[in-house]
Amino acid sequence: MSRVGKKPIPLPQGVTVQVESGVVTVQGPKGTLNQPLNSGITAAVVDGDLVVTRESDSKQHKALHGLTRTLLANMVAGVMEEFRKTLDIVGVGYRVQESGAGIVLALGFSHPVEMQPIEGTTLTVEGNNRVHVSGIDKQRVGEMAAQIKRKRPPNAYTGKGVRYLDEQIKLKPGKSAARVV
Repeated sequence: MSRVGKKPIPLPQGVTVQVESGVVTVQGPKGTLNQPLNSGITAAVVDGDLVVTRESDSKQHKALHGLTRTLLANMVAGVMEEFRKTLDIVGVGYRVQESGAGIVLALGFSHPVEMQPIEGTTLTVEGNNRVHVSGIDKQRVGEMAAQIKRKRPPNAYTGKGVRYLDEQIKLKPGKSAARVV
């Protein structure tokens, strides 16, 4: 049996879960999230915990068991406290500004890059080189952060670009380092 899938999800005070016709709805102080269940996977509230079960021991059901449990646990955590990813913009002349709900990035291109948040996420700017992406849906927060990073990923030689706050970039030596006298 899946070690992750068989662990019950404790429901904090103020979170309600409804399972109706294959869709799990989690409602809490920050908002409401929905997740359809795959066939062969069921969820139920038992003694104040959300329990995920599968109908058989097939390989697909085993894989979906742990995945579904993790997705539901992320939903419960998200409606209690928002998820947040922070991106740093590193480089001379690289900066970010707020523009309404979105942001405008100056990343060394001949034009500014404008980005609007995905539905369910918010973008906030700290200083002129740090962006915070927050929201209750962990998947959307990660996708928005990845879209911002994709505009100018970190350079392997100089380290310039957009990176996550805790990301370590291993810099490559340049051509001159390869030359041995």
